[in-house]
Amino acid sequence: MHDPVLSTAQHRELIEALALSHVLAPEVLPADQCLGRRLALDLAALAPLPPFTNSAMDGFAVRRDDLRGEGPWTLPVAGDIPAGDTRDNHLEAGSAWRIMTGAPIPAGADTVVKVEHTDHAAGVAQAPDTVEIRIAPTLGANVRVAGEALAEGAPVLAAGQVLDGTALAAAISVGHASLPVLPRPRVLVVTTGTELRAAGEALQRGQIPDSNGILLRGLVEEAGGRVVAHLRTGDTPGELRRALDEAPEADLVLTAGGISAGAYEVVRLTLGRDAGFHHVSQQPGGPQGVGSTPVGARGADTPIICLPGNPVSVFTTFHMYVAGVLAVMSGLVAPEHGATVPSAITARARVGWDSPRGKTQFIPLCFVDEAGERADDALSYDRRGGEAWVAPVHPLGSKSHLVASLARARAVGVVPPECEAVTPGQELAVVPLVG
Repeated sequence: MHDPVLSTAQHRELIEALALSHVLAPEVLPADQCLGRRLALDLAALAPLPPFTNSAMDGFAVRRDDLRGEGPWTLPVAGDIPAGDTRDNHLEAGSAWRIMTGAPIPAGADTVVKVEHTDHAAGVAQAPDTVEIRIAPTLGANVRVAGEALAEGAPVLAAGQVLDGTALAAAISVGHASLPVLPRPRVLVVTTGTELRAAGEALQRGQIPDSNGILLRGLVEEAGGRVVAHLRTGDTPGELRRALDEAPEADLVLTAGGISAGAYEVVRLTLGRDAGFHHVSQQPGGPQGVGSTPVGARGADTPIICLPGNPVSVFTTFHMYVAGVLAVMSGLVAPEHGATVPSAITARARVGWDSPRGKTQFIPLCFVDEAGERADDALSYDRRGGEAWVAPVHPLGSKSHLVASLARARAVGVVPPECEAVTPGQELAVVPLVG
């Protein structure tokens, strides 16, 4: 009995249903643990910025009315106000306070005179008894008024923003000690086959390095997931089942290999009752599987996506389907119909290539200039008002075994099933890579 053949749209419906039924809740973390995470909700200021009226300069806090007429002006100095001072200081008319940058302005003061505009030498530890002011500033000079940068309740950061150092500084500056962030789905990566060997391990005839494992681990992390374990198993169902039973809990399982129609398809043999296996009308990556299976000591029912074993199939299928699943599960995109469809731009083919009749082709591409030279910036041509041009990363196109060429890829091209050949200059949809 042959596997059913599904269109890419029908396969996406299965994938999407899996994602929509497993959307994870946001988590709240201390701000200092949020670097690199995405904000789950819009963030407003809990406190004004600055939180109190303070000095923008080292100098002397005064009443501007005390500097009338021709200078210089000599005023008695009431004392020092360093940064961090918590006293309730008050300025009497006709006097001054020595004040440091960031220190609270005393009640009654409305202006700060820079130390450079006085007879007081910078860096002197002891405040003087009097100060001679040689240049009178304008009213309100060098004073940062409470809330002038941001009022309490004002928007600060938008949901979905990556929390880098500047974003976290903004959040903390307006009173946030912890932040709601999008969860990173926990992913279990499984590669199967007795022919697989670890990186650098000596190869015998018929054996190959396990490049799929590191490929999937990298793709998952770049797409916002978190790999909790990478399992490498042989070709017996007992090995795979035992590995899944002993694995850490996860939100999603990704397998590579073992799902075709051969005699040793271990994923298919092990998960035949848990997942549905079918053929998708696409090239590469026709064999696919979707379902759920018990994972971990508690046997938690966990979504599973089964990918083919060929590296280019893993690469293209991940970008076309799995990246969207992770985005939905994490809450990065709204959980609705079509949510897993990747965003695409339009580009032109610099060269021509063949595409299989009746199948959607997913082909790794690099961006090139009009002369056909590689360009790493995907959108540089759009910014210059021109067009984006693309070319296959390998002359053999989208064949499944061209793993060494994937490092040059910057996008996946989507060639519709009715197109048997792409011609130079033809427009096509192009999906930039995750990350």
